[in-house]
Amino acid sequence: AERQTKTRLAMAINGILAERKLKQIEAARLLSIPQPRVSSLARYRLNDFSVEKLMEFLTLLDQDVEIMIRPRLAQGAGAVSVSMLRS
Repeated sequence: AERQTKTRLAMAINGILAERKLKQIEAARLLSIPQPRVSSLARYRLNDFSVEKLMEFLTLLDQDVEIMIRPRLAQGAGAVSVSMLRS
């Protein structure tokens, strides 16, 4: 579940960076990380990124991140999901 959450957050980040046509060095400055870490993010090598750090990147990219907790509707263990709203 954590890997899937990280991947979805990274997809949102990479999508925003692509929309803004930012070069990796520009993205690195904006996210306050070295350029090689931007490269890792772009290649979905996410082991060195926490879910919290990825959410921080989204806020640095002028996005709101909302966490919602609700009762499970079906039987079994709970689940984590990431959704992206576009305006």
